[in-house]
Amino acid sequence: MTTVDPNFTDIAEREARRARLFTRINSADKWFQVLGLAWITPILKAAVGDNPRAQTKEIWRLLVVPMLAIAAFLMLWAVLAPKVQTSLGAVPGPAQVWEEAVNLHKDAQAKAEQRAEFEAKVAQLNERLIAQGKEPKERAYTGAPTYYQQIWTSIQTVFFGFLLATLVAVPLGILAGLSPTANAGLNPLIQIFKPVSPLAWLPIVTMIVSALAATEGGLLPKSFIISAVTVTLCSLWPTLINTALGVASIDKDLVNVSKVLKMSTWTKITKLVLPSALPLIFTGLRLSLGVGWMVLIAAEMLAQNPGLGKFVWDEFQNGSSSSLARIMVAVLTIGLIGFLLDRVMYALQSLFTFTNNR
Repeated sequence: MTTVDPNFTDIAEREARRARLFTRINSADKWFQVLGLAWITPILKAAVGDNPRAQTKEIWRLLVVPMLAIAAFLMLWAVLAPKVQTSLGAVPGPAQVWEEAVNLHKDAQAKAEQRAEFEAKVAQLNERLIAQGKEPKERAYTGAPTYYQQIWTSIQTVFFGFLLATLVAVPLGILAGLSPTANAGLNPLIQIFKPVSPLAWLPIVTMIVSALAATEGGLLPKSFIISAVTVTLCSLWPTLINTALGVASIDKDLVNVSKVLKMSTWTKITKLVLPSALPLIFTGLRLSLGVGWMVLIAAEMLAQNPGLGKFVWDEFQNGSSSSLARIMVAVLTIGLIGFLLDRVMYALQSLFTFTNNR
């Protein structure tokens, strides 16, 4: 009868646990990459003893170097900002910008409390009217929107415009990729309209939307539609071009197989074309969303439509001592939201494709 060495059993169990941990870490790494948190993976691997020297190099590259770069940028900003004088005073440094970010948060809280008080008073008034047998009255709150409400308005607008652009660009891209004739017809239009600035589209869109929606009170505000359509016109081109390229790049053998199997056009598109072209389609969608976000801020500034762009313009016109710092808060907010929007699209790309593009 053979006996098993207890030490050998303990070692085998430890190795099995480590193997399971490595598997979980490698599975989670995909989502760390999506969230921009790739530096977590080498930290976890080093913690479980996977080649600590190599993982330390990865931690240095993925975490320490970016943090040092950000620290150097903040130091350079803090040193140089006071030396630049503007009509509103010296350019604010990181400390002043952070102070204004805190003030904007406090202001948002105060405005939210004012709105809650207004709605409570309206509710009490309506209760009295109902008790007297009268019809309750609807009173809309007319106070200024908070900073967070303006952020939310911009996000809603860019996604609505991006959705419209996708609904137009993907079908046209598939058509251009499948048909050389359609591609020849669409290509001149793409080359002409793709470079057009949103500042050129905005007056045209404003006049058309104003003519079609002569009165307010529709399902969507006119200002929202104007900004969203401008985003659509400027952001659909990357998706259209990448979709056409992805469809045209499908393996010819697969196309021949579809002909042999006598697939219908719909089956060919859903079962063959879209799955094969998805990586490039998502690349186009990521580019389109980034373009749409930049276009939206410019459109809101010029048209004075609600959102972050209007906030920046209002602060510029305000000309107070804190305006420049508030504008810089908005700039950082715009950049951070742009990064998060790209991560959202990359997460969707990771769910539906097997590409490693980042």
